[in-house]
Amino acid sequence: MLYDGLGEADIRTMDVTEFEDLIDRLGEDLARWPDDRRLPAEQLLSRSTEAQALLAQARALREALAAPPARAPAGLADRIVAAATKRGADTAEAHGEGETARG
Repeated sequence: MLYDGLGEADIRTMDVTEFEDLIDRLGEDLARWPDDRRLPAEQLLSRSTEAQALLAQARALREALAAPPARAPAGLADRIVAAATKRGADTAEAHGEGETARG
């Protein structure tokens, strides 16, 4: 029988802090992790709701970053500039009228 070197005694345990660090470094796709880290991670996931939540957050972040960018409605920039220009003109008029009254 061949021995693959990954018997039960060879698998280290993993805590949530180490799991979070590995997600940050290796990504949320456990299939891409080296066996000596993936197997303890899978065991941790089977018993830790905190680890499950971290993995879900990492997957949601990846999906959000992969989504197409949000687009502003047509003409929004023009409406913002027009409103700012009008507000600036209204403010200048108010200051000008006050100066005339004092003068």
